[in-house]
Amino acid sequence: MTQDQLAQAKDKDLPGSLIAMRRAALMAREHAVRTDTAIIVIRNSRLVRVTAETLRKEGVR
Repeated sequence: MTQDQLAQAKDKDLPGSLIAMRRAALMAREHAVRTDTAIIVIRNSRLVRVTAETLRKEGVR
């Protein structure tokens, strides 16, 4: 769903779900950096392994 579709959703919890997913993604990246582990993300419809070192270079603390 696009942000416009989320904003117009009848379910009032739906717009907040995007914010919650972004917050969870950031927390997963931070946890990966702390534990020096990689995470798997989807980029351009493909699964990509992102190492903790790459996350550090991207500015994740």
